[in-house]
Amino acid sequence: MPFGQLVLGSPGAGKSTYCDGMHQFMGAIGRQCSVINLDPANDHTNYPCALDIRDLVTLEEIMADDKLGPNGGILYALEELENNMEWLENGLKELGDDYVLFDCPGQVELYTHHNSLRNIFYKLQKLGYRLVVVHLSDCFCLTQPSLYISNVLLSLRAMLQMDLPHINVLTKIDKISSYDPLPFNLDYYTEVQDLRYLMPSLDAESPALKKGKFTKLNEAVANMVEQFGLVSFEVLAVENKKSMMHLLRVIDRASGYVFGGAEGTNDTVWQVAMRNESSLPEAVDIQERWIDCKEEYDEMERKEEEEQEKLRAEQARAAEEAGLGGGSVPGVAPQFTSGSGIRVTRKKT
Repeated sequence: MPFGQLVLGSPGAGKSTYCDGMHQFMGAIGRQCSVINLDPANDHTNYPCALDIRDLVTLEEIMADDKLGPNGGILYALEELENNMEWLENGLKELGDDYVLFDCPGQVELYTHHNSLRNIFYKLQKLGYRLVVVHLSDCFCLTQPSLYISNVLLSLRAMLQMDLPHINVLTKIDKISSYDPLPFNLDYYTEVQDLRYLMPSLDAESPALKKGKFTKLNEAVANMVEQFGLVSFEVLAVENKKSMMHLLRVIDRASGYVFGGAEGTNDTVWQVAMRNESSLPEAVDIQERWIDCKEEYDEMERKEEEEQEKLRAEQARAAEEAGLGGGSVPGVAPQFTSGSGIRVTRKKT
């Protein structure tokens, strides 16, 4: 049963960077992963592209032939893909059971009210794919109440439109400490607590709009978000191994991968589930990790990485001295470790 992530987000949220980082991370833990580019405007990807929509249709061709602008051209391209699903299905068959990352376009209308993207992934579900939406937002939005509420509304609309397991992520969280101080702790924003506490800050941001009708509109928006009670955020620093590990665990639980997708093992699904859950790292206060004591945590993790690197080097030398040729065993590929106590052995076929 193949699994996949649909990587959505506004332009500049870090979708391609996320796909590149997640692809490398999965390779490091021994999980076969492929990335598919579904953005017809993305003519240069940082990651190795297993399948590219530009091989089917390009934005430049659509704009020239149909006299459309960039946004209209991307909508047209996704409609073209929806009408030529056999191209995507044939490409996916060649990938086998690889874990797939779908790098989607940044136009928000594609996942807020246009149906083509949703229809494409509905069809993939019928082919047996277990999909999770990973919706990225730049953490800079936390610095302005209006931007934050806009991103909350966008996330809520995407959740209702896509109708799939959904993880909202605040990216570039390692930069949040360099911005202006936030009026509330970071967990207030990630848990989307009562937005009415933001009303004074929202009024201060736009004094010209501090009028009765706008105040009532803001309160109505806050009440609507609270009544749905669906939106929350994870945080991510794509270059931080522990941050990537935590987010992948959250995604795996949402997709069901944790219950039946262990790489190269013969454990039952319950053994897999218990092993993964028991090896979860201790919870870290995100306010402390990324704002209050960021430098101390960075230094501590740097030292841990150096110690792990020394340990790996010592193990490699010991294996060479034992005559095992770098620790390899005939018929068995090298072991990967996620740093979480899980050891994965991939047997060669």
